[in-house]
Amino acid sequence: MNGRYPIALHILTLLAKTDQELLSSEYIAGSININPALARKEISNLRKHSFIESKEGKGGGYSLAMPASQITLADIYRAVKDSHVLGVAKNTPNPDCPIGKQINQNIEQLYNELDTAFIVKLETKTLEDFSNQFN
Repeated sequence: MNGRYPIALHILTLLAKTDQELLSSEYIAGSININPALARKEISNLRKHSFIESKEGKGGGYSLAMPASQITLADIYRAVKDSHVLGVAKNTPNPDCPIGKQINQNIEQLYNELDTAFIVKLETKTLEDFSNQFN
């Protein structure tokens, strides 16, 4: 899994807990303890996926675009997923090896099965469920 999921989940949890109060990217970045530019990059992606809306100008900021009860943790995962849950190998196996020439197809099948199981589990929890763990 990449580092984007916990950042996206943090952003959306903050917004879910603020009850439609607008939050600035600086505030969000401060909560996550990351550079505001990185926070804005992930906010932009979450806006693209219709989880977040924004208001420009003085007093502007970000809020959830829909109720937290309508966003599953799987929805968030799909929005930030750029590889399988276990990542990808960076090497190219030897095609002359009996294992090397078949390993990638077999790993891909295993990863697809794991991704499916992971997503099925994340489908059982909403952002609201997750957010309710925080006071």
